[in-house]
Amino acid sequence: MGFSVLGSLGSHVFVRTSHPRPLTIQSVREREWRNISFKLSRSKVMSSKSELVDFDERTSPIEVRKEIERCYELIHRLGRGVVYLGSSRMGPDHSHYLQVLELGREIANLLECTSWTGAGPGLMDAATKGALQAGKPVGGFKIGKEAGEWTASNYHPYLPSEVYLTCRFFSARKHGLVDAAVRSSSADKTAVVALPGGIGTLDEMFEILALIQLQRIGSELPVPFLLMNYDTFYSKLLDFLDDCEVWGTLSKGEVSSLWKVCDSNSEALSYLAEFYNLHASDKDNHEKELLSAS
Repeated sequence: MGFSVLGSLGSHVFVRTSHPRPLTIQSVREREWRNISFKLSRSKVMSSKSELVDFDERTSPIEVRKEIERCYELIHRLGRGVVYLGSSRMGPDHSHYLQVLELGREIANLLECTSWTGAGPGLMDAATKGALQAGKPVGGFKIGKEAGEWTASNYHPYLPSEVYLTCRFFSARKHGLVDAAVRSSSADKTAVVALPGGIGTLDEMFEILALIQLQRIGSELPVPFLLMNYDTFYSKLLDFLDDCEVWGTLSKGEVSSLWKVCDSNSEALSYLAEFYNLHASDKDNHEKELLSAS
């Protein structure tokens, strides 16, 4: 009898077979041999001891904890700074890519800090390259496969391996992206910058927004949160949040008090300069540089 494995979901494994007969798989785990009985139907397999079927390390809290610790170690080595959340699909030929490239460069110059991203393609790549153009440090928490990519890769195409970590667990990656923006002293100049993006960007964006709202982000000082509304990209989302106020699921002005919506790079730079009380001369110089580059 032959069968093929279709995939796994948690601790369940799904196979295809044309013979409805029992199947026993012998498995070794933690140095113990176990017999696992399956009853096969035509399109799936049900396990009488499904908790024993494990083809990855997701069920190990120790492995997750180790990866989170490695994220913290990387942040400690490179320093906290600005965290960019954004689409992996908007490439160099997209107008938003060029805007983010400029924004990454100007914020790195303005705040003199490390720029953190998901170390992926698209707008994450633009922010990384912008910071590198400014000669400032960068760091990243990469995932094996980004949306829009056909192949998975654990390696970044040009960053040295010591400045990014390839995460197996999204939970560890999220821990890293949050902690990289935490401020423990007034000397820390950090921020969260939400760029245009899809499901992954929205997931990260609202998770951090909720942590700020509930005062669970772990920061001793406020962290500025900027929503980059390039070409009215997020306008319909903002309309929806206004509707939530009407329905009563949000308080009046609740979300607007948590972030700053910026339509342009110059608006974002002015807000950060004001937030961190930078000298007017520094602010003017950066605005002049931005205008001359545009």
